[in-house]
Amino acid sequence: MKIKDYSADSIQALEGMEHVRMRPSMYIGDVGSRGLHHLVYEVVDNSIDEALAGHCDRVDISILEGNGIRVMDNGRGIPVGIHQKEGVSALQVVMTKDRCWG
Repeated sequence: MKIKDYSADSIQALEGMEHVRMRPSMYIGDVGSRGLHHLVYEVVDNSIDEALAGHCDRVDISILEGNGIRVMDNGRGIPVGIHQKEGVSALQVVMTKDRCWG
């Protein structure tokens, strides 16, 4: 079975989310520590999705000095090529727009 190509154009940016960017608490629940925790869960969920899809078998989560968080997996990573429709790096699309990917 051939695994589908995974590239910048596998990322689909969802439109019509400007209101979320203007009021982030609508999306993450809070702009304080509760919202920060929600964002950490989002990053961890991405690694779990990679594992459930069979693209990784290891997820490491570390709490660092200064209360930083590091989430690492041995999955496909986030494509960094230029996203054809958005005209910017797929990494920028993933981190700044509502999206879905295959």
